[in-house]
Amino acid sequence: MSHKAEPRSQSTSSKDTIEINDAGDSLPVVEVLTGRGVVLGKSGSGKSNSASVVIEELLNDGYPVLIVDVDGEYFGLKEEYELLHLGADEECDLAVGPEHAEKIAELTLEQNIPVILDVSGYLHEEEQRELIKEVGRHLFAKEKKLKKPFLMLVEEVHEYIPESGLDDVGRMLIKIAKRGRKHGLGLCGISQRPADVKKDFITQCDWHIWHRLTWDNDTNVVRRVLGSEYADAVQDLDDGEAFLHTDWDDQIHRVQFRRKHTFDAGATPGLEEIERPDLKSVSEDIVSELETISERQQAEANEIERLRSQLEERKEKIDDLEGELEKARDVSELAERFTDALAQSDSSSTSTQNIEETVEEIRKEKNEEIRSLRQENQQLREENKELRSRVEELEEAANQAERLESLNENIDEVAEAYTRMGEALGLEPQQEEADRLRQRIESLQETVGELREKEDTDSKLDTEAEITAYREFLEDEAVQDAINAAKTDASSPRYVEGVITAIMAENQPVTYDEVADELDINSTGHVASAVNALYERDIVTKSKDGRVNKVDLNINELNEIRATAQRRATSQELMSSI
Repeated sequence: MSHKAEPRSQSTSSKDTIEINDAGDSLPVVEVLTGRGVVLGKSGSGKSNSASVVIEELLNDGYPVLIVDVDGEYFGLKEEYELLHLGADEECDLAVGPEHAEKIAELTLEQNIPVILDVSGYLHEEEQRELIKEVGRHLFAKEKKLKKPFLMLVEEVHEYIPESGLDDVGRMLIKIAKRGRKHGLGLCGISQRPADVKKDFITQCDWHIWHRLTWDNDTNVVRRVLGSEYADAVQDLDDGEAFLHTDWDDQIHRVQFRRKHTFDAGATPGLEEIERPDLKSVSEDIVSELETISERQQAEANEIERLRSQLEERKEKIDDLEGELEKARDVSELAERFTDALAQSDSSSTSTQNIEETVEEIRKEKNEEIRSLRQENQQLREENKELRSRVEELEEAANQAERLESLNENIDEVAEAYTRMGEALGLEPQQEEADRLRQRIESLQETVGELREKEDTDSKLDTEAEITAYREFLEDEAVQDAINAAKTDASSPRYVEGVITAIMAENQPVTYDEVADELDINSTGHVASAVNALYERDIVTKSKDGRVNKVDLNINELNEIRATAQRRATSQELMSSI
């Protein structure tokens, strides 16, 4: 690589490039949209302006983007473009939370609406990080199917992908950086502190824009990536000037970015008065789609809070009733003792008889009050139980969408794992098998979509119950003994384990070919041997679907397996005693 900084010439047509100045310097659109990039430089060096220039050019050509705005600097883009400005401030088009993440991804990817995700107004860092993570997760999931060139730009990226360690949001962004390109999803990080950004992320980026840096820790990063010459030169760059380093060009170019055309909301305040321009707004219908989610979420939260409040009121009333019950018991006991004392008295006067009658009336009255209080107490407890059940149902409904989305992502991971395995082994996947797998994945995704619409929790519970049944079956001591015995009869223990693993992975009967794929072998002969060894010990069942052999765990024969193991143990004891 040459270390000489020189002007960069335009090498592609304008419709395919991003023009960053009037000198003809440019970036290829597809590489920026789908690749990994960083814009680095100290405060005031022009990094946010350079990022805005790239965004303006993309928006001019009709490419939507999603900007994670940490300091509220990008709303000025609304001077020229119709962007959806979301966050927590009053200036935003709408206040949003993690529950809006899927809709945000849908609006920007499927309806081509640029989005500024302004996280500067959130009081709690956990809320903003959860929002970024969920938006990134839904972008990644949707791009697997859409495969549409799209850029996610993250300001202050060192806060989310730090050198010191990654949390959930950092791992999600790294996932996008490593695997998003094949789906069309690109990531660009912006930071004034490159020394604090995870170095593996910087070095793996396809394109770098290095603005002025002066701290030794930061220039050392430049030295590591570009070389010592640039580590010294980067300290003397003018505002807006940068070293441009890309994978598609062997040279490092010294370029001057133009000033962005839209209002600079991130400019350092000065003495002069700044007049804020009129900003464009997006369609009210689009905002109303997000508001519907907020209203539904708020309604559920209000209902849960109302029910909780009723529960608290009833608990307080129960406490009061139990207190009255205690008092009534005390009065009753006092009356009992008083009556006993009178009964033991030698006096037979009329006044004594009157007192006894009065005490008896008090006792009856209090006993009736106690019975009434007990009935009311029991009724309140039953109402509490119903209210508690209702609260649990609402909370379960609120969590179900996330569980279904996780299931959908797991389904996608199976397809990716298949592709990566073929790439790692240097194999060209069979088109017929790839199409079959793709159809299977699409079918499962449609099923997940139907579950999400109907909120069918029973199906999810059935799946978890089946997985639990499989696991408990395999953990049984008699089953373990039978599997170990099967390993000695099969061609290799590995084939027996492959049969079990394939069944557990699918949670349903699998074909011999699917087991062979799990074992990464071409022939099903070894699979058949392993299945027969397991079948003879009642561990699996065999069936035919047309000409296709299938095998599943025989969880219904657990008692028979245990009985066989007991008979075998008894026989061994008898033989050893002879």
